[in-house]
Amino acid sequence: MLEFDMNMDQLATIKVIGVGGGGSNAVNRMIEHGVQGVEFICVNTDAQALNLSKAPVKMQIGTKLTRGLGAGANPDIGKKAAEESREQIEEALAGADMVFVTAGMGGGTGTGAAPVVAEIAKDLGALTVGVVTRPFTFEGRKRSTQAVGGISVLKEKVDTLIVIPNDRLLEIVDKNTPMLEAFREADNVLRQGVQGISDLIAVPGLINLDFADVKTIMTERGSALMGIGVGTGENRAAEAAKKAISSPLLETSIDGAKGVLMNITGGANLSLYEVNEAADIVSSASDPEVNMIFGSVINEELKDEILVTVIATGFDENEKLVNNQQRAERPRMQQSPASSNQSHSSQSQPQSQGQSQSQSREESQSESRSNNSYSNADSDTLDIPTFLRNRSRNRRR
Repeated sequence: MLEFDMNMDQLATIKVIGVGGGGSNAVNRMIEHGVQGVEFICVNTDAQALNLSKAPVKMQIGTKLTRGLGAGANPDIGKKAAEESREQIEEALAGADMVFVTAGMGGGTGTGAAPVVAEIAKDLGALTVGVVTRPFTFEGRKRSTQAVGGISVLKEKVDTLIVIPNDRLLEIVDKNTPMLEAFREADNVLRQGVQGISDLIAVPGLINLDFADVKTIMTERGSALMGIGVGTGENRAAEAAKKAISSPLLETSIDGAKGVLMNITGGANLSLYEVNEAADIVSSASDPEVNMIFGSVINEELKDEILVTVIATGFDENEKLVNNQQRAERPRMQQSPASSNQSHSSQSQPQSQGQSQSQSREESQSESRSNNSYSNADSDTLDIPTFLRNRSRNRRR
């Protein structure tokens, strides 16, 4: 009889590397949450901050350049520090099939070093995904401008990039929410994405997905969306699917996605109708010619819950730019009661057409400038998911 070796060593190796203070904090919270199946690494120029890391692998970069005192909010220092420690970073990332590079953009180490780390990971042959945050508006224009430049450079170095604007946190929490809890919401995007992909690879399914499927959807695809939705009750499938594709924290929505990997996990009572309902919602919100790779897992421990994991890529950046310009010419719709007061004061003012055209030119120029520039101007906005509108439109075709 044939025997199959199901040793975990055969599974893809996933490494998560936090770069700078923000990236290290995100890794710490993932470790605290008990994320399994991945290896954690933290790198920083600041020796004092590095001591707070809970990652099993900690690396001080740019020791000669910064002497452990940090990058002083200068991305060029962060970049040079990573280049100085290139060999150590290569050694830490060796053997990885997939690398998540996470950082807070706008400072020195994260902004400058993250693209170098991503470049190293990609050169080693790993599928490389960036998950970064934009700074709050109140942190000032200089930090925001540096973040835009850093994101532009990083986008050229990774296979897919996920951007979380910190300002969105103000729209999903109320004024009494503790700061730690608010930041945990942003970290959940990374944590759920990493755990979801790890589970996709490690857990055999009724309709199985593996690392090759993940690579198909995420290799050289630009902006990405990762989400996990949980649903219970009578409409649990639809509820889970909508939650998975409509995270208010992401800068990218599923609208127009040309590549989608979707997995549905449920108990033994998961019905074919529910699978079809969830898949229909996701596919209707995507591009009509979407390449959807679908999987399903039966987990006996799940009773009334359904989990939907979605990874979406392949967005038309030019179309996204046009959509952003059109949205800038009209007031934004309010998304939640908790955000109404803040949004009215900061986001509901329509821009003039001249301003929008100027903004569009700046965004186009930002993509074409040198990778060493940290002063580009860009202002991507969140594209609100419109799966209900797209769904009805597709059915009329």
